[in-house]
Amino acid sequence: MNDVRDRSHRLNRAAGIARHGRLRRSAPLRTVAAVVSGVAAVALVSTASVAAIAAKQVTDDLGDGVQIEGQPAPRSNGTKAPSLSAYKGGFNMLVVGTDNDPEQSAEFGERDATLNDVNILLHVSADHTNATAVSIPRDLVTPIPACKKTDGSGTASAMAAQPINTSFSDGGLNCVTQTVQGLTGLDIQYSAAVSFNGVIEMSNAIGGVPVCVAQPIKDSYTGLDLPAGTSTLQGDEALAFLRTRHGVGDGSDLGRISSQQVFLSSLLRTVKSNDTLTSPTTLYKLARAAASNMQLSESLNDVGTMVQMGRALQDLPLSQVNFVQYPGTTGGTGVYEGKVQPTTYLADQLFAKIKADQSFSLGEGSTGIGSEANTAAPSAAASSPAAAAPSADAAPSSPAAAAPSAPAPSSVAPSATPETIDGLEGQSADQETCSKAFGY
Repeated sequence: MNDVRDRSHRLNRAAGIARHGRLRRSAPLRTVAAVVSGVAAVALVSTASVAAIAAKQVTDDLGDGVQIEGQPAPRSNGTKAPSLSAYKGGFNMLVVGTDNDPEQSAEFGERDATLNDVNILLHVSADHTNATAVSIPRDLVTPIPACKKTDGSGTASAMAAQPINTSFSDGGLNCVTQTVQGLTGLDIQYSAAVSFNGVIEMSNAIGGVPVCVAQPIKDSYTGLDLPAGTSTLQGDEALAFLRTRHGVGDGSDLGRISSQQVFLSSLLRTVKSNDTLTSPTTLYKLARAAASNMQLSESLNDVGTMVQMGRALQDLPLSQVNFVQYPGTTGGTGVYEGKVQPTTYLADQLFAKIKADQSFSLGEGSTGIGSEANTAAPSAAASSPAAAAPSADAAPSSPAAAAPSAPAPSSVAPSATPETIDGLEGQSADQETCSKAFGY
């Protein structure tokens, strides 16, 4: 497979620093879980007065929201305790991980532009019974619409075929949102951007994520050095794992996406299985870390909205959360040379399911080139109806993975066995996988 690289910008870097920064997740829901679950817990497990104080402090951290064309303005953003009711209906949220953010440390290298190197679109169904997080490769070639420039100097011209990670430099978070809406055909109600520093702080707040590695991974570009087996990652090491491209799969960005889904799935299992969701202290730190290190759309820049979204997600079965890669291939010619070409027929199947709010399962061997099934773990297949409860983590000795408990059942059960989309790469959140080292 060709090495998928961003050739549109040059990086002036010191030896040993990765060319391309990566986020995560976050989350689904790395960043999604951090913001939504974190702020929600402040209200859910505290008294009304403590919740009011916490909401005020998190609101102060949020600052001004980013105006996104077509998205609603915040509903409250006040200082009183947020409503504890669940979000009504479904929603789509775009989480963008930026490379070369002006406020991050120079140790990550420098470019002549800030790029959206991670693009994760989260869809939650209207009945809150299933969710899908779609990772869009940074080098996927797609039309980019005309976008207002962030400095107010005018409008950047539309482009017929460009890597999607150029859209942030053209018009910031708004331009990425408009580009993803055009690519997927979905209306996006909420958007957020996070840089490397945000990933570090949020992984520290949660106490680490246990990650399985099939073979030893050593990447001199990011400084990552992991033994085979399960390690609990946080801080700089978690960021290095999420960024590594040369250390996993085939050394391409597509391999990195598969490996990142190992992290995301484990993070969601960890949040649901340990005491994170019942610890006001942990979740308050998580909410503050997220609010202080993220750029949110005006529609999301509201504590009440985030609390309601957290309520909608709290009982979602792990088996009904799919992490998938936007379908694409390398090795193309013309505008696709050295980039990622969309696989249209698979994308059409995927987004038809999402638009219809229908759950789906993934075929055998679907984890992608950067990960593989964890044969040592008693994990259920993505299509198994019995997969609603999380399995024990591969590292029983890890504090973050200890004493798992089953999540509360969803109030609305799926009506039928999910249809399988063969050829789509990804995994469900209950499926335990291991990151596959480069060269294996």
